[in-house]
Amino acid sequence: MSRPDSLESLKNRIAGIERLRAVETAALAQTGHAGIDDALGGGLARGRVHEVFAAEAGDAGCAAGFVAGLALRLGVGLGMGSGGTLVWLREAQAERQGGRLHAPGLVEIGLDPARVIIGIMPDPLAVLRAAADVVRCAEVGVAVIELWRDPRLLDLTASRRLALAAETSGVTVIGLRIAATPSPSAAQTRWQVSAAPSLPMEANAPGYPAWKVELLRQRGRPSGSDWRVEWNREQACFADADCGLNAGESAAIAAASSGAVLPFSAGRPVDAANELRRAG
Repeated sequence: MSRPDSLESLKNRIAGIERLRAVETAALAQTGHAGIDDALGGGLARGRVHEVFAAEAGDAGCAAGFVAGLALRLGVGLGMGSGGTLVWLREAQAERQGGRLHAPGLVEIGLDPARVIIGIMPDPLAVLRAAADVVRCAEVGVAVIELWRDPRLLDLTASRRLALAAETSGVTVIGLRIAATPSPSAAQTRWQVSAAPSLPMEANAPGYPAWKVELLRQRGRPSGSDWRVEWNREQACFADADCGLNAGESAAIAAASSGAVLPFSAGRPVDAANELRRAG
């Protein structure tokens, strides 16, 4: 083996060790779902980049709900301590196509709208520029970067810059990708999310929000698992949607239409006490 090859091999081994140490030293936030937390080695890593994909535009709302739940579990929201502010960056086009973030819907998840700042940007370039500044601010707990489809600006280099900034500041970044195709990135984890049927409660009350969740990739650990999960409002955590159900109830879920409660709402009034702060 030539000397340049030996040096290149050594560099690759060192990079692998550094990535492993980064995973090991990151603080973890449990999702509450035993299967997911076990697959992640204890929970979702803070101060890292995570990606959540909605394959179809129609799944934008349910994916946003899943992201809101992750943000709460990461410490932003009601009763979760001083986890910092949630900054949600999105394009103006998302407001037109997917609807606005609905404050009462965020409260239903458990997030305090007073700790949520929404930045509305004209295009993907403006979103990424704003994200570069937001992720460097240690006072931010979670930064959600919502982008539709596959903007060319969001390449591997851009994701590496975000990952480095997140590791330095401790801000957790969640890339919410709507109608997008998963591609190589510096993300710690990558998820595919779609709506799942929920079982109505007593008196035919709406059931818990439910999702089909697939772990597409994670650095340093196995991936490929999928779960059907729901949001437990009382415990403010993710839970196994099929836990404790008998055969008849499981069959009812399979036949039910989706009853997920989503944080998106286009055109609904927002209560003044729950009004979201907007910028842009």
